[in-house]
Amino acid sequence: MRFHRATLPHCCGKTRKGKFTVLRLTSAKRMRAKLLMVKEELRRRMHQPIAEQGRYLRAVVSGHARYFGVPRNGTCIGRFRQAVGRLWLRTLRRRSQKHRMTRQRMSRLAAHWLPLVHICHPYPDQRLIVTTQGRN
Repeated sequence: MRFHRATLPHCCGKTRKGKFTVLRLTSAKRMRAKLLMVKEELRRRMHQPIAEQGRYLRAVVSGHARYFGVPRNGTCIGRFRQAVGRLWLRTLRRRSQKHRMTRQRMSRLAAHWLPLVHICHPYPDQRLIVTTQGRN
């Protein structure tokens, strides 16, 4: 029987008020593996139009944010979005020997195609609230 490691490892942390809390963070191993997969896919799609690449990367980033978007994991999913943007910039610069892809243009492309990350899942105490209505 094989046991799979949790995708969101737990670690100890503190709230803003200094109280103990359990943090669920993105596994670095999973993040590296996903970025490597995105890098290889961008290499295959290198000469496609920017709009097609942007649609693909939008799906990847939004899917990652929906899956790993748990409370207090915003920095990890934000780092994933930045890393995807850097990979896309490097890929677009390799399309020709005279690249004209500046950082300003890339930031506009990333703002247009890569969605801003946000926390999709509620806090556990909000998710587990059960209210029942009594019969009158």
